[in-house]
Amino acid sequence: MKFVSRAEWGAQPPRQPWAYVAATQGVKVHYEGTEVPTGVLNDHGLCAGRVRDIQAAHMADTTQGWIDVAYNYLICVHSYVFEGRGLHHETGANGNQPLNLAHYAVCGMIGNSGITQPTDDLLTGLRDAIELLRQEGGAGPEIKGHRDGYATDCPGDPLYAWVQAGAPRPGGGSVASGGGGGTSAPPWPGEYLRLQQPLLHDGNVRTWQQRMADRGWPLTVDGWYGAQSKAVCEQFQQDSTAHGWLLTVDGVVGEQTWNAAWQRPVS
Repeated sequence: MKFVSRAEWGAQPPRQPWAYVAATQGVKVHYEGTEVPTGVLNDHGLCAGRVRDIQAAHMADTTQGWIDVAYNYLICVHSYVFEGRGLHHETGANGNQPLNLAHYAVCGMIGNSGITQPTDDLLTGLRDAIELLRQEGGAGPEIKGHRDGYATDCPGDPLYAWVQAGAPRPGGGSVASGGGGGTSAPPWPGEYLRLQQPLLHDGNVRTWQQRMADRGWPLTVDGWYGAQSKAVCEQFQQDSTAHGWLLTVDGVVGEQTWNAAWQRPVS
Protein backbone atom coordinates (compact mmCIF):
# COMPACT_ATOMS: atom_id res chain seq x y z
CA MET A 1 0.00 0.00 0.00
CA LYS A 2 1.24 3.48 -0.89
CA PHE A 3 0.40 5.19 2.41
CA VAL A 4 0.74 8.94 3.01
CA SER A 5 0.42 10.04 6.63
CA ARG A 6 -1.15 13.31 7.74
CA ALA A 7 2.30 14.66 8.58
CA GLU A 8 3.58 13.73 5.13
CA TRP A 9 0.82 15.57 3.25
CA GLY A 10 0.85 18.56 5.59
CA ALA A 11 -2.48 18.24 7.36
CA GLN A 12 -3.79 20.92 9.67
CA PRO A 13 -4.65 19.58 13.14
CA PRO A 14 -8.35 18.99 13.78
CA ARG A 15 -10.19 21.74 15.66
CA GLN A 16 -11.17 19.26 18.33
CA PRO A 17 -10.56 15.54 18.95
CA TRP A 18 -12.29 13.13 16.60
CA ALA A 19 -15.06 10.97 18.03
CA TYR A 20 -13.96 7.37 18.59
CA VAL A 21 -15.71 4.42 16.92
CA ALA A 22 -14.79 0.86 17.80
CA ALA A 23 -16.27 -0.70 14.65
CA THR A 24 -18.59 0.01 11.73
CA GLN A 25 -20.85 -1.96 9.40
CA GLY A 26 -18.44 -1.26 6.57
CA VAL A 27 -17.21 1.54 4.32
CA LYS A 28 -18.90 4.09 2.05
CA VAL A 29 -17.20 5.31 -1.12
CA HIS A 30 -17.20 9.00 -2.10
CA TYR A 31 -15.76 11.21 -4.82
CA GLU A 32 -14.80 14.88 -4.94
CA GLY A 33 -17.92 15.91 -6.86
CA THR A 34 -16.20 18.90 -8.51
CA GLU A 35 -13.82 19.30 -11.45
CA VAL A 36 -10.59 17.33 -11.14
CA PRO A 37 -8.12 18.62 -13.77
CA THR A 38 -6.89 15.98 -16.20
CA GLY A 39 -3.33 17.17 -15.67
CA VAL A 40 -3.36 15.36 -12.33
CA LEU A 41 -3.20 12.05 -14.22
CA ASN A 42 0.42 12.70 -15.21
CA ASP A 43 1.58 14.60 -12.12
CA HIS A 44 1.28 12.90 -8.74
CA GLY A 45 3.07 15.92 -7.27
CA LEU A 46 -0.26 17.77 -7.41
CA CYS A 47 -2.13 15.27 -5.26
CA ALA A 48 -0.97 16.28 -1.78
CA GLY A 49 -1.91 19.88 -2.54
CA ARG A 50 -5.36 18.77 -3.61
CA VAL A 51 -5.79 16.90 -0.32
CA ARG A 52 -4.75 20.04 1.58
CA ASP A 53 -7.28 22.03 -0.46
CA ILE A 54 -10.05 19.55 0.36
CA GLN A 55 -9.23 19.76 4.06
CA ALA A 56 -9.16 23.56 3.96
CA ALA A 57 -12.52 23.68 2.15
CA HIS A 58 -14.11 21.31 4.64
CA MET A 59 -12.82 23.20 7.66
CA ALA A 60 -14.03 26.50 6.15
CA ASP A 61 -17.56 25.17 5.60
CA THR A 62 -19.63 26.82 8.32
CA THR A 63 -22.80 24.98 7.23
CA GLN A 64 -21.36 21.53 7.89
CA GLY A 65 -19.30 22.56 10.89
CA TRP A 66 -16.55 20.05 10.07
CA ILE A 67 -13.65 19.88 12.52
CA ASP A 68 -11.31 18.38 9.90
CA VAL A 69 -11.33 16.79 6.45
CA ALA A 70 -14.47 14.69 6.46
CA TYR A 71 -13.05 11.40 5.10
CA ASN A 72 -11.10 8.68 6.85
CA TYR A 73 -8.89 8.24 3.77
CA LEU A 74 -8.53 9.94 0.38
CA ILE A 75 -7.13 8.02 -2.57
CA CYS A 76 -5.57 9.64 -5.62
CA VAL A 77 -5.57 8.34 -9.19
CA HIS A 78 -2.00 7.07 -8.65
CA SER A 79 -3.19 4.67 -5.86
CA TYR A 80 -1.73 6.65 -2.92
CA VAL A 81 -3.80 6.40 0.27
CA PHE A 82 -3.80 9.74 2.09
CA GLU A 83 -4.65 9.54 5.78
CA GLY A 84 -7.64 11.69 6.71
CA ARG A 85 -9.32 11.01 10.04
CA GLY A 86 -7.86 7.52 9.94
CA LEU A 87 -8.73 4.45 11.97
CA HIS A 88 -11.39 4.30 14.70
CA HIS A 89 -12.53 7.88 14.09
CA GLU A 90 -16.06 8.87 13.14
CA THR A 91 -16.27 10.24 9.62
CA GLY A 92 -18.09 13.47 8.85
CA ALA A 93 -18.87 12.63 5.22
CA ASN A 94 -21.89 10.32 5.09
CA GLY A 95 -24.68 12.85 5.68
CA ASN A 96 -25.67 12.69 9.35
CA GLN A 97 -24.43 11.20 12.59
CA PRO A 98 -26.22 7.83 12.36
CA LEU A 99 -24.80 7.36 8.85
CA ASN A 100 -21.37 8.50 10.00
CA LEU A 101 -21.36 6.00 12.84
CA ALA A 102 -22.54 3.17 10.61
CA HIS A 103 -19.76 3.38 8.00
CA TYR A 104 -16.30 4.78 7.48
CA ALA A 105 -15.78 7.02 4.43
CA VAL A 106 -13.13 6.82 1.72
CA CYS A 107 -12.88 9.35 -1.10
CA GLY A 108 -11.72 8.48 -4.59
CA MET A 109 -10.18 11.68 -5.94
CA ILE A 110 -12.13 11.94 -9.19
CA GLY A 111 -14.92 14.37 -9.97
CA ASN A 112 -17.97 15.23 -12.03
CA SER A 113 -15.84 16.83 -14.76
CA GLY A 114 -12.24 16.54 -15.86
CA ILE A 115 -11.21 13.16 -14.45
CA THR A 116 -14.49 11.30 -14.05
CA GLN A 117 -13.45 7.70 -14.70
CA PRO A 118 -11.66 5.75 -11.95
CA THR A 119 -8.22 4.50 -12.94
CA ASP A 120 -7.09 1.00 -12.02
CA ASP A 121 -4.60 2.63 -9.64
CA LEU A 122 -7.41 4.52 -7.93
CA LEU A 123 -9.46 1.34 -7.51
CA THR A 124 -6.41 -0.46 -6.16
CA GLY A 125 -5.89 2.30 -3.59
CA LEU A 126 -9.54 2.22 -2.61
CA ARG A 127 -9.34 -1.53 -1.99
CA ASP A 128 -6.15 -0.99 0.02
CA ALA A 129 -7.90 1.60 2.21
CA ILE A 130 -11.00 -0.57 2.65
CA GLU A 131 -8.91 -3.57 3.64
CA LEU A 132 -6.89 -1.45 6.07
CA LEU A 133 -10.14 -0.31 7.69
CA ARG A 134 -11.27 -3.93 7.90
CA GLN A 135 -7.98 -5.26 9.24
CA GLU A 136 -7.26 -2.54 11.79
CA GLY A 137 -10.35 -0.36 12.11
CA GLY A 138 -13.12 -2.87 12.79
CA ALA A 139 -14.94 -2.20 9.52
CA GLY A 140 -17.55 -4.77 8.61
CA PRO A 141 -18.06 -6.32 5.16
CA GLU A 142 -20.38 -3.71 3.62
CA ILE A 143 -19.08 -1.56 0.77
CA LYS A 144 -21.61 1.06 -0.28
CA GLY A 145 -21.78 4.37 -2.09
CA HIS A 146 -22.48 7.68 -0.40
CA ARG A 147 -25.81 7.76 -2.23
CA ASP A 148 -26.91 4.60 -0.44
CA GLY A 149 -29.10 6.02 2.32
CA TYR A 150 -28.51 9.70 1.50
CA ALA A 151 -29.82 11.86 -1.35
CA THR A 152 -26.72 12.68 -3.40
CA ASP A 153 -25.04 11.91 -6.72
CA CYS A 154 -21.87 10.87 -4.87
CA PRO A 155 -19.73 8.89 -5.73
CA GLY A 156 -20.70 9.51 -9.36
CA ASP A 157 -22.04 6.90 -11.76
CA PRO A 158 -18.72 5.32 -12.86
CA LEU A 159 -17.44 4.78 -9.32
CA TYR A 160 -20.85 3.70 -8.06
CA ALA A 161 -21.00 1.06 -10.80
CA TRP A 162 -17.75 -0.36 -9.39
CA VAL A 163 -19.29 -0.40 -5.89
CA GLN A 164 -22.38 -2.19 -7.18
CA ALA A 165 -20.15 -4.76 -8.91
CA GLY A 166 -18.70 -5.67 -5.52
CA ALA A 167 -15.72 -3.29 -5.57
CA PRO A 168 -13.37 -5.80 -7.25
CA ARG A 169 -9.63 -5.30 -7.09
CA PRO A 170 -8.25 -4.66 -10.61
CA GLY A 171 -6.54 -7.70 -12.05
CA GLY A 172 -8.50 -10.16 -9.96
CA GLY A 173 -7.66 -11.80 -6.68
CA SER A 174 -5.06 -14.43 -6.15
CA VAL A 175 -1.95 -15.47 -8.03
CA ALA A 176 -2.19 -19.01 -9.32
CA SER A 177 0.52 -21.50 -8.56
CA GLY A 178 0.96 -25.26 -8.50
CA GLY A 179 0.27 -27.42 -5.50
CA GLY A 180 3.14 -29.81 -4.82
CA GLY A 181 6.62 -29.26 -3.47
CA GLY A 182 10.06 -29.43 -5.05
CA THR A 183 9.26 -26.90 -7.80
CA SER A 184 11.24 -23.87 -8.84
CA ALA A 185 10.40 -20.79 -6.83
CA PRO A 186 9.66 -17.50 -8.57
CA PRO A 187 12.57 -15.14 -7.94
CA TRP A 188 12.66 -13.78 -4.41
CA PRO A 189 11.40 -10.20 -4.77
CA GLY A 190 14.16 -8.77 -2.56
CA GLU A 191 11.55 -7.62 -0.05
CA TYR A 192 11.29 -9.02 3.48
CA LEU A 193 7.64 -9.82 4.16
CA ARG A 194 7.01 -9.13 7.83
CA LEU A 195 4.46 -7.88 10.34
CA GLN A 196 4.68 -4.10 10.61
CA GLN A 197 2.56 -1.00 11.15
CA PRO A 198 0.81 -0.04 8.97
CA LEU A 199 0.38 -3.56 7.68
CA LEU A 200 2.43 -4.46 4.63
CA HIS A 201 0.19 -5.01 1.63
CA ASP A 202 1.36 -5.87 -1.87
CA GLY A 203 1.42 -8.47 -4.61
CA ASN A 204 4.47 -10.26 -3.22
CA VAL A 205 2.56 -10.99 -0.02
CA ARG A 206 -0.36 -12.30 -2.07
CA THR A 207 1.95 -14.56 -4.13
CA TRP A 208 3.51 -16.07 -1.00
CA GLN A 209 0.11 -16.46 0.71
CA GLN A 210 -1.30 -18.25 -2.34
CA ARG A 211 1.64 -20.64 -2.36
CA MET A 212 1.20 -21.42 1.33
CA ALA A 213 -2.55 -21.92 0.87
CA ASP A 214 -1.82 -24.29 -2.02
CA ARG A 215 0.44 -26.25 0.32
CA GLY A 216 -2.48 -26.66 2.72
CA TRP A 217 -1.83 -23.97 5.31
CA PRO A 218 -4.98 -22.20 6.63
CA LEU A 219 -4.22 -18.75 5.29
CA THR A 220 -6.45 -16.04 3.82
CA VAL A 221 -5.05 -14.84 0.49
CA ASP A 222 -5.66 -11.10 0.77
CA GLY A 223 -2.25 -9.48 0.24
CA TRP A 224 -2.01 -8.29 3.86
CA TYR A 225 0.90 -9.51 5.99
CA GLY A 226 -0.89 -9.58 9.32
CA ALA A 227 -0.84 -11.76 12.42
CA GLN A 228 -2.23 -14.79 10.56
CA SER A 229 0.53 -14.62 7.93
CA LYS A 230 3.20 -14.25 10.61
CA ALA A 231 1.87 -17.25 12.54
CA VAL A 232 1.75 -19.45 9.42
CA CYS A 233 5.25 -18.34 8.47
CA GLU A 234 6.62 -19.26 11.91
CA GLN A 235 4.88 -22.65 11.84
CA PHE A 236 6.21 -23.34 8.35
CA GLN A 237 9.73 -22.33 9.44
CA GLN A 238 9.54 -24.60 12.51
CA ASP A 239 8.20 -27.50 10.46
CA SER A 240 10.84 -26.96 7.78
CA THR A 241 13.62 -26.93 10.38
CA ALA A 242 12.33 -30.24 11.74
CA HIS A 243 12.66 -31.66 8.22
CA GLY A 244 16.24 -30.49 7.79
CA TRP A 245 15.71 -27.07 6.23
CA LEU A 246 17.74 -24.60 8.27
CA LEU A 247 15.39 -21.63 8.44
CA THR A 248 15.38 -18.92 11.10
CA VAL A 249 12.06 -19.07 12.98
CA ASP A 250 11.20 -15.38 13.05
CA GLY A 251 7.92 -15.04 11.13
CA VAL A 252 9.68 -13.11 8.36
CA VAL A 253 9.63 -14.27 4.73
CA GLY A 254 13.19 -13.70 3.60
CA GLU A 255 14.96 -15.35 0.67
CA GLN A 256 15.41 -18.79 2.29
CA THR A 257 11.83 -19.00 3.56
CA TRP A 258 10.49 -17.78 0.20
CA ASN A 259 12.44 -20.44 -1.71
CA ALA A 260 11.48 -23.19 0.73
CA ALA A 261 7.79 -22.44 0.15
CA TRP A 262 8.24 -23.74 -3.42
CA GLN A 263 11.22 -26.09 -3.18
CA ARG A 264 10.53 -28.04 0.00
CA PRO A 265 8.47 -31.16 -0.75
CA VAL A 266 5.05 -31.29 0.86
CA SER A 267 5.28 -33.62 3.86
